[in-house]
Amino acid sequence: MDKQRIKKSSFFTVIALIGLFGIVVGFTRTFVIPLLIGSKSWPSTIFLHAAFAFSWAAIFLIQSLFIQERQYKLHIHLGKWSTIIALGAAISIIPAILFQIERELAEGFGEIAISSIVGSITSATMFLSLVGLGIVYRKKPQAHKRFMLLATIVLLWPAWFRWRHYFPSIERPDIWFAVVLADSLIIVAFIWDWLKNKKIHPALLYGGLFIILENIVEIFLFDTSGWRAVAHFLYNLLH
Repeated sequence: MDKQRIKKSSFFTVIALIGLFGIVVGFTRTFVIPLLIGSKSWPSTIFLHAAFAFSWAAIFLIQSLFIQERQYKLHIHLGKWSTIIALGAAISIIPAILFQIERELAEGFGEIAISSIVGSITSATMFLSLVGLGIVYRKKPQAHKRFMLLATIVLLWPAWFRWRHYFPSIERPDIWFAVVLADSLIIVAFIWDWLKNKKIHPALLYGGLFIILENIVEIFLFDTSGWRAVAHFLYNLLH
């Protein structure tokens, strides 16, 4: 019985560990090392967003371990706090992306710097929407944990995209790191669900396909005239 329980819960634990690994690797070169050697500095808003985002990834791991150990009361209690963490991670992305835009404008990136705000806002919106669905379906564990899984995968996107700095020779990093690598966990989840349950749960299937489609659409529309118009609207609204 215990072996069966561990087998059922281990997938989410593994994904959580992979996510934390992706964050550490992705941000070590562009955030941690520059901070340690003093080559770059960031305002407190960046550290706040980083703390919220990393806390969510850590909580996802802890929650999966609580379920694995049948610590349901602890899982519910921590879940209440994780709602605050989710809100913090989504809201704090606004000052974080505004700081990034200002820095890139000063470095001469031009319009493409402002264009980045659209993807950040859509990612934050998708993340909060998935967390919200997870809360709505909290009494239906099969849907609940899959929505939370997808929310975590969305949150990990910036970390995977930063892996491009380790492979500068790879062309179109927006495709290989922002879509293929970032969304690979969704495909893995599809395969796991199919092998385990002989079907893909609708929450995972439709939610996962929507995320993949949204990321692909971003590739085609990014920095087009229409995209720039939306970016400037959001930038002027939030700036």
